[in-house]
Amino acid sequence: MSMPALFKNRLRIPVIGSPMFIVSVPDLVIAQCKAGIVGAFPALNARPPALLDEWLARIKEELAAHDKAHPERPSAPFAVNQIVHRSNNRLEHDLALCEKHKVPMLITSLGAREDLNQAAHGWGALVFHDVINQKFAHKAVEKGADGLILVAAGAGGHAGTLSPFAFVAETRAWFDGPLALSGAIGTGRAIRAARVLGADFAYIGSAFIATEEANAVDRYKQMVAASGAEDIVYSDLFTGVHGNYLKPSIAAAGMDPDNLPQSDPSQMNFGTDDSGERHKPKAWKEIWGSGQGIGSVSRVVPAAELIARLAAEYDAAVDPPL
Repeated sequence: MSMPALFKNRLRIPVIGSPMFIVSVPDLVIAQCKAGIVGAFPALNARPPALLDEWLARIKEELAAHDKAHPERPSAPFAVNQIVHRSNNRLEHDLALCEKHKVPMLITSLGAREDLNQAAHGWGALVFHDVINQKFAHKAVEKGADGLILVAAGAGGHAGTLSPFAFVAETRAWFDGPLALSGAIGTGRAIRAARVLGADFAYIGSAFIATEEANAVDRYKQMVAASGAEDIVYSDLFTGVHGNYLKPSIAAAGMDPDNLPQSDPSQMNFGTDDSGERHKPKAWKEIWGSGQGIGSVSRVVPAAELIARLAAEYDAAVDPPL
């Protein structure tokens, strides 16, 4: 397993907080980094686009102040997620701001671009790319990604269908770089399991929806805390790409979550523009994404409290006697 120098002595537990559309904002990212995990947010969450400059400046300033006050416990690095899909008409603008602020890590999604990876490497950033199968994993590495995020079955949002056991094993057969594993990880024991499988990091998103710092309405947070794996439905209806969503939010929108139609692939939209030409009801705003690991979430807490719980469980996780 390969832990890049960027993370050495800066993580309390080997976790990357996944960047969630709408939900991940500076308040959450800063809390995650201060508590010892990588905090990440999608560049597209900063609207209007000029707000991204302010967000990056604030994150850097607050984390620098924390590090000065706590040299024995420096903050974890942060990451910015860039949607590489052609519908993202602000990618070049957002990438330029990441270069301006020397963002230490990029997470790329829905497309791999060699020129983007080279640009990030030019200012010293690492690039992790999220993938749902081996085809996309090979493509990402061929185009220069430093690490892979394996989005396995049960992950929130745009998720794959592969078992994490198979996905990690097959990837490790040819790739010795850093790996993060995503998919129904909501406990410290699951983080430990990801490491045993051969991943360097657990990639956790859904549990952080039910935190005080998350930019989610209270009903969404409470729904996550009250739901379990059986309350998740896998559908391509809302964006044109299969993803995992909360059944109660689909029902609240007047649809039958157990009898959803197929999407029209020509109408794919990932919430990356402001044209208003999106499916009704809107994915992420009305139809809420979540992964199958939310059964471990029972209440809304500060992000630091959630990370402390994960760390305690991770430290306590040992093999049971045979």
